[in-house]
Amino acid sequence: MSKLIAIVDDEADIVELVTVNLQRAMFKVQGCFDAESFYRFLDEQTPDLIVLDLMLPDADGLEICKYLKKQDNLCTVPIIMLTAKGEESDKVLGLEFGADDYITKPFSPKELVARVKAVLRRVHDAAESDKLGLGELLTIDVETYQAFVEGEKVELTSTEFRILKLFLSKKSKVFSRYDILDYLWGSDKIVLDRTIDVHIKNLREKLGKAGKLIKNIRGVGYKLEE
Repeated sequence: MSKLIAIVDDEADIVELVTVNLQRAMFKVQGCFDAESFYRFLDEQTPDLIVLDLMLPDADGLEICKYLKKQDNLCTVPIIMLTAKGEESDKVLGLEFGADDYITKPFSPKELVARVKAVLRRVHDAAESDKLGLGELLTIDVETYQAFVEGEKVELTSTEFRILKLFLSKKSKVFSRYDILDYLWGSDKIVLDRTIDVHIKNLREKLGKAGKLIKNIRGVGYKLEE
């Protein structure tokens, strides 16, 4: 069954270009030109992935991203952020608000399609294992994409979830930032090291006492202590 991709951008030519290329790649596409039409769409359907412009005429894309991550039925839907801004701070802020990836305008439609496929593949791969955890303190269910601390559900972005799954799959192993980047995006993707630090900072905060088990090994990387 074809995956449904929502593209939210106020520039009609970009929506049309992205739609054509995604449809050629056998995706179903829903184009939305503003936040209002996007929210109406969400009332009726849940997309498999969202391509979200940072600058919309009636809303801040970052606020939309933050809103989506608070909704039970949408919090695990991956988000690729579109932005005309190239500054590192904008990209980091988007990742802090829950975006899984970003692409800066102008961009190649083929690159965007490749990014969409890569993010969906990561989500699929993360759902192929059984439950992992640390006793009653911390558990994850990769089939339902849920994490629990002492039985209480914790809302994580798909990227945060995959990082936690990586740590739990090999407890006490030290992962370098490169290891984590390669696991998340592949060795051919250029991503800022700070991106990993941002995701792990957010992950620690959301996990509360369990987050304290994620240790920063200075000059090396991160590990999860048993």
